[in-house]
Amino acid sequence: MGFFDLFNEEETRKENPKEVRKVDREADAEFAAEDAHLDLREEELDIHKHRAETGDVELHKDIVEEEKVVNVPVSHDQVIIERRAVDHEPTDEPIKEEETVHIPVTAETVNVEKHTVVTGEVSAHKRAVEETEQVRDVLHKEVAEVEAHGNADIINED
Repeated sequence: MGFFDLFNEEETRKENPKEVRKVDREADAEFAAEDAHLDLREEELDIHKHRAETGDVELHKDIVEEEKVVNVPVSHDQVIIERRAVDHEPTDEPIKEEETVHIPVTAETVNVEKHTVVTGEVSAHKRAVEETEQVRDVLHKEVAEVEAHGNADIINED
């Protein structure tokens, strides 16, 4: 085959494109007597989720001091001494050596004690919150392409 023969073969292909297709098709296609099929494939996404620790929360108590001032009413006894003059009234009682009168005096005192009471409660719990995250990827799939050559009668049933 010479240099000029390449140009002649190319011109022949341009003049008769159906014949060239027929030759190419015969080389690439599998021919079946009556029935034929192609398996069409496409990619699908395989999405897997996993749980990962993203942080933590701690609950703890601190002790704080607070000075409290409370006014408590208390009482105590007072002894009031009153003197008054008497107009020399006569009496039948003799004068004794000593005479003592005992008057008890009382007062309230304050004793402070402490006790512990529950004033509140703090609780914590977790809950799962579902949200949507968008995932993008390019998928490939095979599609069937039907070419008719000549007078082929084709019926597409989907």
